[in-house]
Amino acid sequence: MSTADLLQIEPLELQFPFELKKQISCSMQLTNKSDNYVAFKVKTTNPKKYCVRPNTGVVMPRSTCDVIVTMQAQKEAPPDMQCRDKFLLQSVVVNPGITAKDITPEMFNKESGNQVDECKLRVAYVPPPQPPSPVREGSEEGSSPRASVSDNGTLNQASEFNMTSKSIFEPQENTPEVKALISKLTEDKRFAIQQNNKLQQEVIQPHMLMPRTIGVTNLVEKYHTIVYSDTEKCPFPPRIPDLSLLK
Repeated sequence: MSTADLLQIEPLELQFPFELKKQISCSMQLTNKSDNYVAFKVKTTNPKKYCVRPNTGVVMPRSTCDVIVTMQAQKEAPPDMQCRDKFLLQSVVVNPGITAKDITPEMFNKESGNQVDECKLRVAYVPPPQPPSPVREGSEEGSSPRASVSDNGTLNQASEFNMTSKSIFEPQENTPEVKALISKLTEDKRFAIQQNNKLQQEVIQPHMLMPRTIGVTNLVEKYHTIVYSDTEKCPFPPRIPDLSLLK
């Protein structure tokens, strides 16, 4: 901000977000904190390149005035993005009631004895604003892990992927649901083993406890009947005993 005797100017550097083939505008504000009527005029070293509205005017006492500076579309960027253009703002006290139409070039002529304040303004090119990037939700299914940068500047994408894989593929052994499932499977396995042992005993026991004095015919009929009734429970087919063992 420039604190001149007549007008305060903000900013002192006109910054243009430079883009090729596009008109760019910036503004400056003139503040009159005095009780006088102050006329102003804006000049530039490159008048064909810039358009100033208003380029002349009167700032009422205790009031402000906004000036818009527009740079014409440029076909090529300057070397090193440096701009050598400058602006000059002149201000002078005028009589009350004077309007912008009453301003003449002689009012800003120092040789005529007028008290003219001058302030030079620089021009700078700045990068254009970047559009905001879309934000992806991390909780979205199927989304790939995103890399993050730690304090020392290294990427943490691998560690985040490992943590995600661990949480997906490693079972949560401490949860009540998993404990109940393991207990049920263990009980079912124990019950299946007991049933298998019981079936084997039912098939083998008649042959082991059968007296040797039983007739051959009765033995065949009784053994065949017992085995046949148990084949629905036994995983293997019935088998007729070797009668030569009874001789």
